[in-house]
Amino acid sequence: MEMEMNIDAGIALGETLGLTIDRLTAAAGLLEQTVDRLQEKIAAAEQKLAALDARAEAGCPTSHRDVGSGRKTLPSAMTTLLAKQGVSLDALASDSIEAGALDAALASLSIEQRIAVKAQLLRAGLLS
Repeated sequence: MEMEMNIDAGIALGETLGLTIDRLTAAAGLLEQTVDRLQEKIAAAEQKLAALDARAEAGCPTSHRDVGSGRKTLPSAMTTLLAKQGVSLDALASDSIEAGALDAALASLSIEQRIAVKAQLLRAGLLS
């Protein structure tokens, strides 16, 4: 009788171990699927990031590589203000104007106006 109980306990233990192994195997399979999905999402995110980087580098006229190739136009109010201060648009058309010459021409303006003019010229790539 004692032997039958040991055999029954052994069979029950074997069944329990078998069920546990089956559950662990299923859990491992789910984890592998999750890892695969996450790797796909990471790859897709890296591709999007690379595309955004490429677009940012190609479309940013203020990047250090593209300053000379950007659009060189100023708002009409800015060109009028520069003309009133004696800065000719022909000087601006020759790619850039020197900061010292610009400072001398804009000496009569307030500091805020000078900063605004220089910021516009920098954005347009006309200030060296």
